[in-house]
Amino acid sequence: KLGEQKHAREPSALQQCMHLAVVACGDRLEETLIMLKSAVLFSNRRLCFHIFAEDSLRPEFEKKLKEWPSSYTKKFEHHIYPITFSVGNAQEWKKLFKPCAAQRLFLPVILKDVDSLLYVDTDVLFLRPIEDIWHVLKEFNSTQLAAMAPEHEIPKIGWYSRFARHPYYGTTGVNSGVMLMNLTRIRSTQFKNSMIPSGLSWEEMLYPLYQKYKNHITWGDQDLLNIIFYFNPECLYVFPCQWNYRPDHCMYGSNCKGAEEEGVSILHGNRGVYHDDKQPTFKALYEVIRDFPFEDNLFQSLYYPLQSKFLDTVHTLCGRIPQVFLKQIEKTMKKVYESRVIVYLGANHRY
Repeated sequence: KLGEQKHAREPSALQQCMHLAVVACGDRLEETLIMLKSAVLFSNRRLCFHIFAEDSLRPEFEKKLKEWPSSYTKKFEHHIYPITFSVGNAQEWKKLFKPCAAQRLFLPVILKDVDSLLYVDTDVLFLRPIEDIWHVLKEFNSTQLAAMAPEHEIPKIGWYSRFARHPYYGTTGVNSGVMLMNLTRIRSTQFKNSMIPSGLSWEEMLYPLYQKYKNHITWGDQDLLNIIFYFNPECLYVFPCQWNYRPDHCMYGSNCKGAEEEGVSILHGNRGVYHDDKQPTFKALYEVIRDFPFEDNLFQSLYYPLQSKFLDTVHTLCGRIPQVFLKQIEKTMKKVYESRVIVYLGANHRY
């Protein structure tokens, strides 16, 4: 029967998914939905969304996702979880930095059946298919189990190199807003640490690490991740800045060479820039994806409005380099157009 066939395929389907996790609390419902929308718009492979949300938001996520057209909902499955912490004091974890952000530290413990995962903050937008960053998993060597981008490109003006009061990875630290994780490796690794001579598992390490450094960290769970990879640098793969492009990469002048050459792949609108007028280039991208009607033409209803909005941002340093923001999204939309229109027409033409 159809239902039985579907059930029989579920385990392999789970493995074929590209798993995407996000943690949403407070007023982050809309931001999270726009991030998920950007993922679905441009990706061709099946997605599995793992949404961790506080109690008041979970019904809203269910409601909003069901309102999406079937042509898009068939491209993903979603799972919504409560906020939970397996070790330590839940209230401490919740208040560590932004509401509930520390939940990301517990993903290897909670998602025991998931092999690999891409975690992103709610204020992230995909400007190309997720499968392009998913391929980075195959580039890991035998010891690497996570991938992040540098916190800054220039050490002398980076936050960690100037202000950190705790160990951090490399010369500039890493930013955890986009984090690719091999959960299987994380669960099986004994991590070097500053607390005991022998190694500790991921779950064993988290709360003692927090207790030791809690008076010295500013950015919460990101700082804890920097401390972990300071002691275990061989475990981290560092991907270039175009995969986690933030206002810092252009607001003082362009300093992400990868984005200049290839375009922005993943946009990270931290500092709340989607919701104020300090960086109108970032806000323009957010609003265009937010307002795009799912079934409309990507060029007419997304790309051209974006070009128009960018004309109003040329008074800012980020707005003076529109090609950096448009290069990947244009390339991606051409691929989507070819797969949905040209291939379809070609197939019909043969008959």
